[in-house]
Amino acid sequence: MTRQIAVVAFAQSDHRRTTDELSEVEMLMPVLHEVLARTGLRTADIGFTCSGSSDYLAGRAFSFTMTLDGVGAWPPISESHVEMDGAFALYEAWSKLLTGDADTALVYAYGKSSPGSLRDVLTRQLDPYYLAPLWPDSVALAALQAQALIDAGDTDEPALAAIGARSRAAATANPHAQLRGPVPQGDHLVRPLRTGDCPPIGDGAAAVILAAGDRARQLCARPAWIRGLDHRIEPHSLGARDLTDSPSARLAAERAGAFERLVDTAELHAPFSSQEVVLRKALRLGEEVVVNPSGGALAANPVMAAGLIRIGEAAARIHRGACDRALAHATSGPCLQQNLVAVLEGDPR
Repeated sequence: MTRQIAVVAFAQSDHRRTTDELSEVEMLMPVLHEVLARTGLRTADIGFTCSGSSDYLAGRAFSFTMTLDGVGAWPPISESHVEMDGAFALYEAWSKLLTGDADTALVYAYGKSSPGSLRDVLTRQLDPYYLAPLWPDSVALAALQAQALIDAGDTDEPALAAIGARSRAAATANPHAQLRGPVPQGDHLVRPLRTGDCPPIGDGAAAVILAAGDRARQLCARPAWIRGLDHRIEPHSLGARDLTDSPSARLAAERAGAFERLVDTAELHAPFSSQEVVLRKALRLGEEVVVNPSGGALAANPVMAAGLIRIGEAAARIHRGACDRALAHATSGPCLQQNLVAVLEGDPR
């Protein structure tokens, strides 16, 4: 890359089980104000804006246009949207800055999962001819993956429970997390997954600001430089995949440069405890790597924003000097179908 891009600011909402009293715009606006305030920028100073959300969650087409009221679309702005997690919107914004067409970018994402049945809504990601008509929900599919891991000898139920317990213990220090502390593992939701192996359903939003070169250093004392960023996709058909592995995550990490030098922190978008097992193996993360110090998606999983939060949390640790080289991961689709990996670094101390 001939141009260096960095995450210079990150903000997120307090993630809650329900936000019935707030619209998407009202939930998002405080986050946008906070992330801009961290850099001193105004909306007019932003060269490109990109958002990630899902019309299926809102239940109406082109729902993302409402949130532009929170951004401020006049005077006219350069804006785009992806019907995916905000991490993939960040990929588009990063590409835009690499071209030199802009020096700064605002990326935001939001999701309100509380109004409907999220497990049913997510079936719309499946193949419409063979899988979707069977209505296998997201938890049932994750349970198939977990059982495949157990059958392969890669994990067992106590090990999965330990991942959930560790994640929620780490979230004790995260004031934005929805679940914190000693949350009971609970009963089986879909065997072998218990309640504690699954993400909470909730609402939330997040935003980051990207900046290029010297502009990044002007806006942030210690920018989180994006050294590499890549995303790859598994076959759409679950029957064509080995659910105990994630070749797409491994390839994305390789192309992003994650294997060139060790990382000290990894923020993994693993909504189910069993998915952390798959990702640790695919991304070659040893015990020396601090995984999900924020609590991860098991502590707060606002759909369409949780992946962007992983990048933001990794960047925030670099900003405050808590780590020097971090890996951030985001996923979309059933059983880790799509995977994005970013490698972030701070300037030498």
